[in-house]
Amino acid sequence: MRPMLRVTLAVLLVVVAFYAALLAFKGLALVREGGTVGVLLGLGILVVPLLGVALVLREIQFGRQCGRLADELARENGLPVDDLPRRPSGRVDRAAADGRFAKLREETEADPDSWQNWFRLSLAYDAAGDRSRARAAARHAIELHARRGRAE
Repeated sequence: MRPMLRVTLAVLLVVVAFYAALLAFKGLALVREGGTVGVLLGLGILVVPLLGVALVLREIQFGRQCGRLADELARENGLPVDDLPRRPSGRVDRAAADGRFAKLREETEADPDSWQNWFRLSLAYDAAGDRSRARAAARHAIELHARRGRAE
């Protein structure tokens, strides 16, 4: 993991931990005060930090799994070359990304059990700006990779 990414992740975790502790403290104070409304509100507030921490941990796990797949694909020389033209803002040119996407979609349809194809497809979705489909394709690649690992 790159050093700047580690620092960013550490800062994010500290902020989430602080926020979760602050909310937990406030929630417990409401529960201790008693009264039906206070207790219910306090319990509701206690759920928020738990949910927040769970979501952050889930995202970290997803990022690490994607990183492992990218590293493995790089070792196989299977990562697509990042040679798409870019706009002045640095974003990939949408038409070029769509063209590459069509090719990768065909490859994935031809071999739908290949985690490598699904991961490359997720990168193409991401380049085309479709984050939700990129994440879904990456999750599918992770699932296929895990199945392959269990089968071996």
